[in-house]
Amino acid sequence: MGFRSFLSKPFARYVVKKQKLWMQNPVGAQQKILKDILKKASQTKFGKDHNFSSVNNHQEFKSNVPVRDYEQLSSYINMVVKGEKDILWPGKPEYFAKTSGTTSGIKYIPITKDSIPNHINSARDALLNYVYETGNSKFLDGSLIFLSGSPVLNQTAGINTGRLSGIVNHHVPSYLRSNQMPSYETNCMEDWEDKVDKIVEETLHKDMSLISGIPPWVQMYFDKLNEKTGKHIKDIFPNFSLFAHGGVNFEPYKAKLFDSIGKSVDSIETYPASEGFIAFQDSQEAEGLLFLLNSGIFYEFIPADEYFNENPTRLHIGEVELGVNYAVIINSNAGLWGYSIGDTVKFVSKDPYRIIVSGRIKHFISAFGEHVIGEEVEKALNHAVSLFPETEVIEFTVAPQVAPENGLPQHEWYIEFDKKPSDLIEFTKAINSKLQELNAYYDDLITGNILEILKLIPLKKNAFIDYMKSQGKLGGQNKVPRLSNDRKIADALIKFKI
Repeated sequence: MGFRSFLSKPFARYVVKKQKLWMQNPVGAQQKILKDILKKASQTKFGKDHNFSSVNNHQEFKSNVPVRDYEQLSSYINMVVKGEKDILWPGKPEYFAKTSGTTSGIKYIPITKDSIPNHINSARDALLNYVYETGNSKFLDGSLIFLSGSPVLNQTAGINTGRLSGIVNHHVPSYLRSNQMPSYETNCMEDWEDKVDKIVEETLHKDMSLISGIPPWVQMYFDKLNEKTGKHIKDIFPNFSLFAHGGVNFEPYKAKLFDSIGKSVDSIETYPASEGFIAFQDSQEAEGLLFLLNSGIFYEFIPADEYFNENPTRLHIGEVELGVNYAVIINSNAGLWGYSIGDTVKFVSKDPYRIIVSGRIKHFISAFGEHVIGEEVEKALNHAVSLFPETEVIEFTVAPQVAPENGLPQHEWYIEFDKKPSDLIEFTKAINSKLQELNAYYDDLITGNILEILKLIPLKKNAFIDYMKSQGKLGGQNKVPRLSNDRKIADALIKFKI
């Protein structure tokens, strides 16, 4: 046993013991965070504009602070970007996490000295919870790879600016740096395909034990390893035992990834966002991800079906119910207030609070009033794959077809298969029937002959990689939306139709 694995076990016990303290009183932990961040930000411009000094509880907070998305908060953020201090949080941020916005172009998400531990310690604690539960710490002695964006940072008004994964790379603990892959020089490469080729070259003869990244980009890494060697990943890296992933739902990628590996390995799902590290899988047995309620963020939850109402219900953690789709709102020590991150979650447990990520509040199809969401299309596809287990899906997205050349309007599913189902027609019917079961509005439209059953469009190999490359979004933290209410993505993908 190496020194890293040896020391990790007592450290894991310490971290989990501290974690259990706030888990015993999650509402109290959240109330304390709200009180602390309001007090600290009371003399900022935002705090003065919203009377933080007179706010004593969540009800008063809701009355003073409206829910906003990035565009609606941008007047304050733009002041910070220009170099002004004491705007959203005391002083200036340590970093800006640079992300792509839907309507605002580039977004600059502040990361402050106070909020950095949320990002760094949460990632660390995800691994330590795994060590605590399973007793497996040997993976810490091998080589570890974090497939991420470039750590090269630029300056915005004197503030270091870059992708979240690149920022986090600067805070990897020193005891992990000696066995971290890839090299810093390779990690700085901007071209994703060249970068993955170089990563393959650097890691091929290493003892890789932990591999981490967004599933579609890890799959690209695995594919290149297989092309070079003709071997499964288990035969290239016999000590590979833990896969950490996040950013997208794992299920659509799972079969293909494990087929590439050649065996099952343990996995840890994480839920990091530029705005904060929200949850991680704390158990190999329990469903869902542990919601992190003591990490500098006070959360609010809006029932998703009320989100676009003028005055939607805003709940704190003690008021949520199981199985309800909620939009996540954060108030944090990064200086984000009433901030809608755009994600939706469902609670699957309240002791402790565990969630599944159900989709994006603005990623849906409702061209005909059906309001189909990401969770539903993923469940429908997974159901069909379970009936046709030979099937391996690489990537997919769904869009409406309002004006087909023939017949009724319908949903179009663009799917890139690694292995096609044995019967594509029955596979399509299985998806459609499951979607009808999951969404009553979609069912009404199908049975009422307003919509045709969905149309499945198989795509050529590397269709999504080529599409993302054409958009300048290949690799890193970029993801393909599961579904859209327009045809922008669909019209770009149609040229890859088989």
